[in-house]
Amino acid sequence: MKNLRFIFVFFALFAVAITPLHANKDTESAKRLAQRLAPEYAANISFETIDAPDSTDVYEIEQNGPMLAIRGNNINSMAVGLGHYLKYYCNANISWYKDDPIALPAKMPVVDKKVRHSALVKNRFFLNYCTYGYTMPWWQWADWERLIDWMAIHGVTLPLAITGQEAVWRNVWQQIGLNPKEIDAYFTGPAHLPWHRMTNMDRFQGNIPQSWHKHQADLQRHIVDRERELGMKPVLPAFAGHVPRALAEKFPDAKITKMTQWGEFRDEYRSYFLDPNDPLFPKIQKLFLDEQTRLYGTDHIYGLDPFNEVDPPSWEPEFLAKAGKHMYQTLQQADPDAVWLQMTWLFYYASKKWKPECIKAFITAVPSDRLILLDYYCDRAEVWKRTESYYGQPYIWCYLGNFGGNTMLAGDIRDTRTKIDNVLAKGGSNFSGIGSTLEGMDVNPLMYEYVFEKAWEGVPEDSLWIQAYADRRAGAPSEAGRRAWHGLYSDIYKRFATSGQGTLTNARPSLKGYGNKYTKALYNYDNDRLYKCWSDLLEAAGDNPSDAMTFDVVNVGRQVIGNHFWQLRDSLTAAYEAKDAARAKSYGTRMLTLLDDMDRLLSCHRTFLMGRWVDAAAAFGDNDTEKEYYRTNARTIITTWGEAGQILNDYANRSWAGLTSQYYRPRWEMFITDINNALASGKEFDEGSFKTRCLEFETDFAFSPKPEGTFTSIADSDSAMAVARELAQKYAPETWH
Repeated sequence: MKNLRFIFVFFALFAVAITPLHANKDTESAKRLAQRLAPEYAANISFETIDAPDSTDVYEIEQNGPMLAIRGNNINSMAVGLGHYLKYYCNANISWYKDDPIALPAKMPVVDKKVRHSALVKNRFFLNYCTYGYTMPWWQWADWERLIDWMAIHGVTLPLAITGQEAVWRNVWQQIGLNPKEIDAYFTGPAHLPWHRMTNMDRFQGNIPQSWHKHQADLQRHIVDRERELGMKPVLPAFAGHVPRALAEKFPDAKITKMTQWGEFRDEYRSYFLDPNDPLFPKIQKLFLDEQTRLYGTDHIYGLDPFNEVDPPSWEPEFLAKAGKHMYQTLQQADPDAVWLQMTWLFYYASKKWKPECIKAFITAVPSDRLILLDYYCDRAEVWKRTESYYGQPYIWCYLGNFGGNTMLAGDIRDTRTKIDNVLAKGGSNFSGIGSTLEGMDVNPLMYEYVFEKAWEGVPEDSLWIQAYADRRAGAPSEAGRRAWHGLYSDIYKRFATSGQGTLTNARPSLKGYGNKYTKALYNYDNDRLYKCWSDLLEAAGDNPSDAMTFDVVNVGRQVIGNHFWQLRDSLTAAYEAKDAARAKSYGTRMLTLLDDMDRLLSCHRTFLMGRWVDAAAAFGDNDTEKEYYRTNARTIITTWGEAGQILNDYANRSWAGLTSQYYRPRWEMFITDINNALASGKEFDEGSFKTRCLEFETDFAFSPKPEGTFTSIADSDSAMAVARELAQKYAPETWH
């Protein structure tokens, strides 16, 4: 009995001794976060740990004399509390980009009464494989540091962390017996790696310089260390069956299948898949997870995503069940604590093939406490509703909101609110979180702030939320700014994003429609109403706008002008059909002038500069050859995507300065010239001939070397308002007819 009492006392004292250590670690991390985001205030903010009932994340904010006390049950909750204070008391706009300044009031605002909010869900997921290609392939640590801080103050607990996995794979494939040449031929170019990682393609623009792998491995260590410091569990990759083609020659008896064609890529770029039932599968899984853990550690949550936009070797439910079961077993054998996190985009994308019995067989083969599913595109289609809440398996409701990094105003706060409220109420006991799976960043940041706030109590009703958002963008309460954002909320942001959006300026030219599949120029609002929002933003901006307000003025303005371009093109088409050469020439001239004006406007904020993208890519090169390799890869993905003429052409189109003037405008100029020449000669416009020359131009733009600095342009924010006001007057609605 005495021994039992001694043991009890020992462990009680041990618990008391260790708790402050953990608390100090969290509070110290919170202090460093405050110093990065609000250095002017950091000395007057104290962080404290508190208990959480039922393990629910919770934070408190309370004024304590001259000090502001922020309390939380862990570092993640404290970070959310800090974010709430900065946003709702300081009107601070905190962007996910490192170059966007954080402006704070000169005097630290006082909290008049205690605030306490609890999380409504346990898990908060963020990122998408594609984000690593459309936004982040050229990022350095400073870029990641700001994004991770942004994730922290928005309560993200499960960030996808797939940087640097090629360094792991190089070591694994060498251990398997492949030589460096065979391994290097397996990977794609850097911006295309997400689709290589998802088993869609191999080798395209591959043979990455060796320095890339070391840089990415070092970067990943920084990323996961900081994410863990801020209370997140990085979701690392695992082996999902994708193997190099050379492995089939090394192991001729292994069950290796060539996957179905993807994205119209030629056969030489097809990927290869190892059957999960093959004895080689668990061996590779073990080697990969051991090597990855050695390099980056582990939180035992792994992204495992087979069959994304490609067909499995068999659609028989029995095969799919065995595949799911064996994949999980290989995870468990390598890491007994492993949890499988699976995106369910494939169930939406290939819904005709992924019949209910196929989905059920695949996902229920995994123990429910060892699987988390991401309902990937809930802003459009909630898969949980058509699968009996994923047949009882845990899932996270996710907002996607952007494809390809397209610069298009899109999203619907009201619909998002309704859907989140509904899944919170009716999603079942296996509903386990809220997240976002955006493909690219840039133009609709409000949607992602809104989604992550909805994971917590205390979110203001929409009219007050949008008012607070408007104040943050302006840096202070502004009636004109509030009018603008209420108008955007009620009349513009009222439809989910779709793949391949973009104003008609970015489309391959055509007389009707929008050129190709992935430049959908459709919008479902009155452009006159958007113009009014732009006018209100210009009024709110005044002569000394915040950086966020400058972004909004440019962003909304380029959408207004881009929408108007469609009207001009249709007028050109009408003139062509009427054989009115003079009118056609006039409208063609106006179209080219508009493209010049749009490029001027876009150059007024760094977010919309192509030079930023291309120069960041070139910075990875150690010599001229490597620099041009990276520039080519950067140009390709935002233009032809793959080889010119493939279906994904212009999928990642963006309204950027430099891209508009040197890629989109020349295509339209060729088109307009052909229209004018056809009318002058009395002949029909030769659409086939034009398309051939357009493809040649696109190929040359993407793949031919360009001199250094070709797209380098300096954003002139000082003249942004002058340019915007000039163009707002020039493109006022009364001039559109």
